[in-house]
Amino acid sequence: MSARPMSPLRLSHYTMTNALGTGVDATLSALRGRRTGLAPCDFLDVTLDTWLGRVANLENRPVIGALNDYDCRNNRLAQLALQQDDFEAAAHTAKARYGANRVAVIMGTSTSGILHTELAFRERNPETGALPVPLHYPKTHELSSVADFTRRYLGLTGPTLSISTACSSSAKVFASAWRMIEAGLCDAAVVGGVDSLCLTTLYGFSSLELVAPGPCRPADTDRNGISIGEAAGFALLERSGPADDQGIALLGYGESVDAHHMSTPHPEGLGARLAMQRALDRAGLNPSDIDYINLHGTASRTNDSAEDQAVSGLFGTATPCSSTKGWTGHTLGAAGITEALIGALCIQNGFIPGSLNTDTVDPTFTSAIQLDNWQQPVRHVLSNSFGFGGNNASLILGRINR
Repeated sequence: MSARPMSPLRLSHYTMTNALGTGVDATLSALRGRRTGLAPCDFLDVTLDTWLGRVANLENRPVIGALNDYDCRNNRLAQLALQQDDFEAAAHTAKARYGANRVAVIMGTSTSGILHTELAFRERNPETGALPVPLHYPKTHELSSVADFTRRYLGLTGPTLSISTACSSSAKVFASAWRMIEAGLCDAAVVGGVDSLCLTTLYGFSSLELVAPGPCRPADTDRNGISIGEAAGFALLERSGPADDQGIALLGYGESVDAHHMSTPHPEGLGARLAMQRALDRAGLNPSDIDYINLHGTASRTNDSAEDQAVSGLFGTATPCSSTKGWTGHTLGAAGITEALIGALCIQNGFIPGSLNTDTVDPTFTSAIQLDNWQQPVRHVLSNSFGFGGNNASLILGRINR
């Protein structure tokens, strides 16, 4: 059964911070200049032979003041992103317009502030095994931490939700926001995703033999794994936004769970295709209406192959598509919002980024993977985020008539 068409939610304001720099302009400049944010691993004492997408100087940006109990790398990254692009001012304007209790906060994260606990275990008392005090576990490590931090930082008291579905986490926040607003639980929503580097992620993906020794190469015939990154992104969603915004909205979303395997997608991408079709149905669009697809495109052999089959099976061989993970790395729980907001930049600035670090597209692929940047009008973008366990989400952003 197809999904029913949905009313758009205006993307009134947004910001992002990642290895390309702080704020939207840094990401846009790097995309246009084809400059990667990936670099050889220099995180703590990690000895893995890999490249990372690391946000600079988080070690020297603590959470201070009334929220200092929330201080951890993940919330530092959230704080840094919230301070960019006048996002705080936009959130406060929404709070004044609707009331603090009518603005929801919905956040996606994969590992939250687990690094804080990892480092604490290094400081255990050698005789008793006691952890250092205070650890502030609920405010740093728990999955609810970044959502609670964000709502307190912005002074919001509406519904608050954390979503952790691996790499689809911060794509699914858009779907949850639409449902909350439709249900009358709120009038606007601050949605976002934050995931920061940690030891569990780096060594965990390495143990699965999914980490590349150099910069990731999405869709390349010689691709050999992912490059892990960290990022934060936030967007303000409203049923009707300010008259001077960019006229970009969430037009549709699609979700599915194929549950094919814990860490491997269905080989034909059936769950991915279902999520994309549901997004089209909700947006009331046909495949031919999509001008650009921002692929999940992790640069692992199985993931890229499965997504290629799903995309070409639904959209054919002409719709331009690419992965932007060659710039940012795979930011895991923050990938969904990072790539959706890159899609907004593409609409706003009329360009399509070609996959970075990809030299030769896998000859078995049949989707229209772009290697070079294009400058052209873009009205509708579809962004894919697919997580472990076959947890899939697709978003469609586009221009709306005023």
